[in-house]
Amino acid sequence: MKIAVDAMGGDNAPQTVVAGVEHARDEFEDTEFLLYGVEKEIRKYLKNETRITIIHTDEMIMMNDEPVKAIRRKKNASMVLAARAVKEHKADAIFSCGNTGALLAAGLLIVGRIKGISRPGLLSTLPMIGTEEGAFNLLDSGANAENKAEHLHQYAILGKYYAQNVRHIENPRIGLLNNGTEPHKGSKVTQEAYQLLAEDPNLNFVGNIEASNILNDAADVVVADGFTGNAVLKAIEGTASAIMHLVKKAILDSGLKGKIGGLLLKSSLKGLKEKMNQSQYGGAVLLGVKAPVVKAHGSSDGQTVYYTLKQIHTMIEGEMIPDFVNYFSQEHAASKTKEQSI
Repeated sequence: MKIAVDAMGGDNAPQTVVAGVEHARDEFEDTEFLLYGVEKEIRKYLKNETRITIIHTDEMIMMNDEPVKAIRRKKNASMVLAARAVKEHKADAIFSCGNTGALLAAGLLIVGRIKGISRPGLLSTLPMIGTEEGAFNLLDSGANAENKAEHLHQYAILGKYYAQNVRHIENPRIGLLNNGTEPHKGSKVTQEAYQLLAEDPNLNFVGNIEASNILNDAADVVVADGFTGNAVLKAIEGTASAIMHLVKKAILDSGLKGKIGGLLLKSSLKGLKEKMNQSQYGGAVLLGVKAPVVKAHGSSDGQTVYYTLKQIHTMIEGEMIPDFVNYFSQEHAASKTKEQSI
């Protein structure tokens, strides 16, 4: 398999990107990496070129660029060339730590939407607090500001296949993010979505999930509109960071006894920090396009890049995209047949 990498995307590119790629290359002998970016900058950090090909370009998309305009105008940007490699079947997936909006635009405009998918969504993986190694997927976590009920139904199906193929959960529990657990709660969209999810016999739908319970092993896949999902994601990330800051401040401000206690709790606090570290679960995935399009945080280090490339490897190996294509092409054909009969 081949993974196209935007080597110039991110705050610390290309150094951290190259470090993560080499780590992944050393682990996955069946994988080649195509690195798009400034060749002399990439070579500065590259230790071993085995199964790594550099495609030189001086052009790149910046974090403050307007996403769609950048994709259309910067034809030779590292992200655009990587996306084009996927479209032309020279690579199986694209990875970037760069401009999120631009990568989403590249996924939609260059890689292309799967037939039958109305609106691709962004899937993020977050930790469950109540379990030792548990996590859950949140979809849509920011690709779309507004959604219809049928979009949320499609997100549930996409999330189900991701949980089965990548996280190896046989019958993932699907929950709908809402402001109450009762079926009648929420907006018109969430009420309609509840009915669609409840009536789908192929989904293990467990009902509405409140934000206060989202980290407590309530569901394996939590479905939301993109605006709400992104707000919840940012709230969780911000709260986790604030808690770690407050714990550290409390220890440092509590005198000698507090510092001794902090030393005694050091391993436990380290475990808590690692548990809340979202990067260990990989990047955010744009689901509903014809190949894996995966985004890691702009501040990602080499380890985060490695985890995300490992995630992509699992997605390709598990043939998740063909599963999507088969399911939604059948649904699309059935829908057309139904329209014609009417």
